[in-house]
Amino acid sequence: MLVLLPPSEGKARVTSGAPADLGKLSLPSLAPAREAVLDALVGLCQGDAEKAREALGLSEGQRDEVTRNAGLRTAPARQAGAVYTGVLYEALGLATLDEAARRRARRSLLVFSGLWGAVRIGDRIPPYRCAGGARLPGIGALPTFWREPMARALPEAAGSARSGLVLDLRSTSYAGMWRPTGELARRTATLRVLHEQTVGGVTRRSVVSHFNKAVKGRVVRELLTAGATPRTVEALAAALRDLGHTVEPGPTPGALDLVVTEL
Repeated sequence: MLVLLPPSEGKARVTSGAPADLGKLSLPSLAPAREAVLDALVGLCQGDAEKAREALGLSEGQRDEVTRNAGLRTAPARQAGAVYTGVLYEALGLATLDEAARRRARRSLLVFSGLWGAVRIGDRIPPYRCAGGARLPGIGALPTFWREPMARALPEAAGSARSGLVLDLRSTSYAGMWRPTGELARRTATLRVLHEQTVGGVTRRSVVSHFNKAVKGRVVRELLTAGATPRTVEALAAALRDLGHTVEPGPTPGALDLVVTEL
């Protein structure tokens, strides 16, 4: 199973270590595109800081992110699984997985990124700030820029997932960087989290927003820990039910609804 994840806006601080070696990152066919985006981001942030802050959608209190981006070429790097923080990654808890589950995570998790395109959790990267929906000089809108190189790289990555299933948990801006087509689309599953509440004898369901990432992080952790290897959307639904979840067919082909009563 190949699991597609969004990154986190927040990143862990990395204060020591060698810089990233772009030639050693997973999905090597993305190297030219990565170099182009990195050049554009570093160049932007080494220039007018105010212009860079506005282009990256950063607040006044996030000016230090511009300085950090300016030094990305020489900044110390760590494994991506330790760099990405935030709600989903806290719930996933990569550092506390047992060794077997960590091996599965290294094989199956692919994190999308406005800067790197996509990386595996064992790839060494520095902390950065570059949202998937940003526009960079000479590059334009990142989702549009990444579509062509990702269309070449992702089918190969998905094809190498032995179980065959692609579980797409990306948020909207990162989903725009690559959309599976043809045979890959038929073996891609998405997951929507619904909160079910009964108030005054009336049961209602609503799409979870704030806690959505936490629920998905926990689900991925459970699948990795259980060693689940579903090959179809139906098998994924069965695996989640075996883990105690309420799962129903979603509104579109390949979509599943995960119904929770507690957040």
